Amino acid sequence: MSDTHDETVMFRVESEQQTAASAIITAVYQALKEKGYNPINQIVGYLLSGDPTYITSHMNARSLIRKVERDELLEELVQKYVEVK
Repeated sequence: MSDTHDETVMFRVESEQQTAASAIITAVYQALKEKGYNPINQIVGYLLSGDPTYITSHMNARSLIRKVERDELLEELVQKYVEVK
């Protein structure tokens, strides 16, 4: 019996999905900011919990963010962070 924790699993997100995730993060950020929320805290709350109530329904942000899987959103955020560094 082999230990599966010793192997690295490959994870890939297609370029189109990254573009959609980027646009959605930007739109959700703006909607949260317009409503007076701290966008970073709200998005992190959503990503950690999966609870869509962290995201305002203003500008259809809650529906938008639910169109993309949380792991895709995280991948986009990490990618952008690494690119900036």
